[in-house]
Amino acid sequence: MGVNNRVFCLEDDVKSSAFPGEITVLRSLSRRSYHGHCRLLLEKRGTTILSEVNDAFCDDGYGRELLSSDLFVNNWSNEDLTEGEVQHERAGPSIPKTMLGYLHSDWVHALPYYCPSILSKWAARPRHWPPPEVAQRVVSLGAVLTPVGFKGSEYQHVEWRVCFNAGEIELISNLNDTQNKLYVLLKMIKNDVLHPRKKEVSSYTLKNIVLWMAENNPQASFHTKSILQWLHEALDALRVALVTLELPYYMIPERNLMATSGLDEEQQRTWISTITDMLHEGPRVILRLPKIRQCIVAHPEPFRWYSGRRIELELLGLVRMNRAVICRDENEEIDYTDAIMQALIRRENEVITDVCVRMIMEGSRVINAQAIFYRILM
Repeated sequence: MGVNNRVFCLEDDVKSSAFPGEITVLRSLSRRSYHGHCRLLLEKRGTTILSEVNDAFCDDGYGRELLSSDLFVNNWSNEDLTEGEVQHERAGPSIPKTMLGYLHSDWVHALPYYCPSILSKWAARPRHWPPPEVAQRVVSLGAVLTPVGFKGSEYQHVEWRVCFNAGEIELISNLNDTQNKLYVLLKMIKNDVLHPRKKEVSSYTLKNIVLWMAENNPQASFHTKSILQWLHEALDALRVALVTLELPYYMIPERNLMATSGLDEEQQRTWISTITDMLHEGPRVILRLPKIRQCIVAHPEPFRWYSGRRIELELLGLVRMNRAVICRDENEEIDYTDAIMQALIRRENEVITDVCVRMIMEGSRVINAQAIFYRILM
């Protein structure tokens, strides 16, 4: 995700303060939009506004300028490509690209959003988790607006969705080991059992179920011996969401994540029946998962080892991305001489080297370390 810091968006009722002349200021208008969405009115055009932003304004019919989410994505889609880079068809707010034939990415261009009332309302909820200091960090990380409207809305082409990517990364990093494993098991069930065709149930849906469970239950109850009990609870919560077509978004509960799932009746009935059967199976439900079944029967140790290396690389990558933001100067250049950045890169290289050595010893063909790095994280 790329966040344009030359544009600043303000919540409906937040008073505008003095901004430097180069900053473009937009005001959100959410009263006629679905929960968690808004439209953006131009309040002040900055002197260094990017053409991708400037060319995305349209008239709202009352002489005011609205920033069109649809035009915004299309403008970024027209960027010049570097050598070896291929751009694919737009997918919602994202612009999929492939570099060198195997490195895939989905770029979403977003805008920073100052929304104190939404975040303070979230932080004030009574909860078992996260602890107050983590909740405050989530609040301090703020929000962004991504260029995607509510499906079916008459204002869809000019609507933006409120997202809390940095805050949600902070929340996920503070889940305990059992909660993280629960999330992994749910994603495996989605991929290996449910097989959604068009993200009717996504990893994001499952992440929200885990976050709600963490908030509403004592942390001490999430331990190694209870993981199958919590898997049962999570599957039941997913079944309820499928039956009612309702699942509140963790950050803004008024937004229903199932409202635009696109789930047809036949698929809904099939999934409800499948999950009901899984609930009746009890602990044996994990044997439905091919990877788990194979590892339990044949190769328990290598699975644990490679999984551990993958989790460590994912965590190192997240920390390095956050550090890159801190080390970026006014020209968007990253200072790679930073001691923490160098330590993170050094540890990543050590992990990749360990993986390559083990793969070679096990008889696998290793082309290069970079290819192994990307395949581990796929």
